[in-house]
Amino acid sequence: MSAARWFRAREPGLRRGARALLGVSFVAVGVTHFTHPAFFEAIVPPPLPARFCVFASGVAEIAGGIGVFIPRVRRAAGWGLMALLLAVYPANIYSAIAGVAPAGMEVEPWQLWARLPYQVILWGWVWWTTLARPNTSSS
Repeated sequence: MSAARWFRAREPGLRRGARALLGVSFVAVGVTHFTHPAFFEAIVPPPLPARFCVFASGVAEIAGGIGVFIPRVRRAAGWGLMALLLAVYPANIYSAIAGVAPAGMEVEPWQLWARLPYQVILWGWVWWTTLARPNTSSS
């Protein structure tokens, strides 16, 4: 069996599992915005109100994470999570350029830069589990 055929045969289950992991992950990280806000506030660029940004993004992460489990709002949740990931990307860029790690973390400067491409992986994960149409071809 070819790799493509194997994947197509298992795609619905893989997608459901990946979507569940995505939803749980976003809810968990969103909750962390409220339980450990200083961790996130450290990487908010200085001109922005850090506490507000952290709490607002936490609410959005929790809402989006819950939304991926609800079929009627899944696509809207996916678009919302994509927008959220785009909105918080400047904080990741600031963190890398300024050499500012999340509070309490000891990291090397290269690790802050290595985090930037991870955002693309998250965008892909959100897109595949909430926005992409399932593959229905039989070949």
